[in-house]
Amino acid sequence: MPSSEKCDLTPLQAEMTRWVDSFLAHLLGQRGASPHTLRGYANDLVEFVDFLADVDARTPAALDPLTLRSYLGTLADRGLARASVARKVASLRSLFRFLIRERALEHNPADLLRRPRPEKRLPAFLTRDEITLLLDAPPQSGATWLALRDRAILETLYSTGARVSELVGLSRADLDLAGGVARLFGKGRRERLAVLGVPAVRALRIYLAALEGGARRDPRALFLNAAGGRLTDRSVRRVVLSWVNRAALAKHVSPHTFRHTFATHLLDAGADLRSTQELLGHRNLATTQIYTHVTTARKRATFEAAHPGGSRPAAKVQRRQGA
Repeated sequence: MPSSEKCDLTPLQAEMTRWVDSFLAHLLGQRGASPHTLRGYANDLVEFVDFLADVDARTPAALDPLTLRSYLGTLADRGLARASVARKVASLRSLFRFLIRERALEHNPADLLRRPRPEKRLPAFLTRDEITLLLDAPPQSGATWLALRDRAILETLYSTGARVSELVGLSRADLDLAGGVARLFGKGRRERLAVLGVPAVRALRIYLAALEGGARRDPRALFLNAAGGRLTDRSVRRVVLSWVNRAALAKHVSPHTFRHTFATHLLDAGADLRSTQELLGHRNLATTQIYTHVTTARKRATFEAAHPGGSRPAAKVQRRQGA
């Protein structure tokens, strides 16, 4: 057992300690698990073995789902985050699957354990003022082709809601600037048409004009690096961070923030959910629905800040009701 406390173990703890050691050795030898993965499993399983000190069972075969649920209850009582509890459930499932495979058990007591649903985090987005400030940071003309490229990148991200992988995958043949559309290839190489607004089309035209006559440059890729090759995901992140810093935005902004901003602004302006789903390239409508929570939260914040019946002291409410 990867723990310094091996003395005074109950028979159940002693046997489970041996199985945990065997399981970790299996992960290292057969699966080539990383040291980080091994530490995670070891910490989770040592904690479970410690819990078994007060369990009446004497062998792993005597463990039942009720005992495991009791263990999860102790985690909840400690206030562990859902993600941490979910990881510990996964560790238990893996351990008991190993015991089944090694014929130490006939039935898996962890089969009925449910991992807690992850907490829903509302996607971060930029306000209209913030996105305007960021888009206006790069020069519109009369600059190096790299600066003009950066402006075209930012405008395209906001106009299309593209994933960064879709953006760097764009080729010049995927653009129809006259029609104001771009062909994107999303997850699973699923193709969709994205709309290019007037500012994005203008920025792309200026950028492409600046590339004319350049030597040793990829003739197919749309967004190029300084060496003339196709830009990478990491490079786009650096581009975004550079202009966020120059615009002095006090927010963490990534290329994906543009996608969240695109969807939020569409729904704020009255776009229907199905159309937003198609523009984002989501396979399931439920994935798009998280943005309705964002817009609802914004509306409530506006209401509470500006409406007389919004957020107000309880004493004033009582006086008005008693009047």
